Amino acid sequence: MQEGKGGSPHDSGPHLHAHSAITTGQMRTIGQRRREAEEKLDQHLQEAHHRSHPDEGNPEQDNNPE
Repeated sequence: MQEGKGGSPHDSGPHLHAHSAITTGQMRTIGQRRREAEEKLDQHLQEAHHRSHPDEGNPEQDNNPE
């Protein structure tokens, strides 16, 4: 099997080499996707924290009824 010019069978697009510059629109898209991913990660981390410490966010709940 030859892999010289064909490359990976999963590779479907043109290659960006180190000397190729991306466009402003591509940079904006990358920035937007990064911000969205960071927001989603923050949301998941907050949800995980609330699941592991459910009593911290609700001060009126008393876990020591005496």
